[in-house]
Amino acid sequence: MTRLLPTSTAGSLPKPSWLAEPEKLWSPWKLEGEALVEGKQDALRVTLSEQQRAGIDIVSDGEQTRQHFVTTFIEYLTGVDFEKRETVKIRDRYDASVPTVVGPVSRDKPVFVEDAKFLRAQTDSPIKWALPGPMTMIDTLYDAHYRSREKLAWEFATILNQEARELEAAGVDIIQFDEPAFNVFFDEVNDWGVATLERAIEGLNCETAVHICYGYGIKANTDWKKTLGSEWRQYERTFPRLQASNIDLVSLECHNSHVPIDLIELLRGKKVMVGAIDVASNTIETPEEVADTLRKALRFVDADKLYPCTNCGMAPLSRAVARGKLNALSAGAEIIRRELSTPLAAE
Repeated sequence: MTRLLPTSTAGSLPKPSWLAEPEKLWSPWKLEGEALVEGKQDALRVTLSEQQRAGIDIVSDGEQTRQHFVTTFIEYLTGVDFEKRETVKIRDRYDASVPTVVGPVSRDKPVFVEDAKFLRAQTDSPIKWALPGPMTMIDTLYDAHYRSREKLAWEFATILNQEARELEAAGVDIIQFDEPAFNVFFDEVNDWGVATLERAIEGLNCETAVHICYGYGIKANTDWKKTLGSEWRQYERTFPRLQASNIDLVSLECHNSHVPIDLIELLRGKKVMVGAIDVASNTIETPEEVADTLRKALRFVDADKLYPCTNCGMAPLSRAVARGKLNALSAGAEIIRRELSTPLAAE
């Protein structure tokens, strides 16, 4: 990416109300059969247009063709029974009924490749595609087969690598792995979590990213954040290991969080996707608020390695609010571009 401070979203964008119930995770589809296929493609066109109109540089599918950033991928795998469900605690935070791993997991066919090809045909802009990371996948299941989080993570890493290679061949420029679990299971992250992530990117020539945030703006996550105190230092436990990894970009949450901005220094040398948009609030940031977050980050990351982004996905927000936030992100980045291009006045 040659543009300075290229903007992008961390993941999901709101779905049109004719496709699924708005402002809701795991919202059931309102269409069926061929109408659903066509509806998803129409929604993808709409969300692409909204990103382009807002001036977003690196576009995505906005996850318009999936109900959830983790489970939709898992639905395509063998060895997982969605009828046999168990209650587990997701990221040590809230209980959820999840499918069960009942046998060896495998990927018999591509999951998102056709969707990626469709998006690639609609635009010449750089494309970023998000996949769930291995650790976050295992944290969204009950394992009755491997009975080992690490072993299952390695199996998922191999499957994700198969998908990622085909996404790259379909024209995807950046493949992002979503790993919110990295903010919870610190010992596992350093013992084998980053290693399984590197297995997932093995052999790729496109850029790779890992997204680590504090979650969607849903009650379970906002309640958890209230318990974290005045400083959120979770990144301090994992950034050194990521800085030494083969991952190209690290995406983190900044705006309206209690993350000490100087933790970005732990990633020195990496490209950093700085979350400058709060997805847990309906308040639309001003361009100057976005610019202020980026200015603070620039003390710890070089300008050519700073990628303005959202804190997390925006699926639970209204489309109007999401549009406003995209516009603010783009406008705030442009403020900083102008500042960086303006020579200092002679003393």
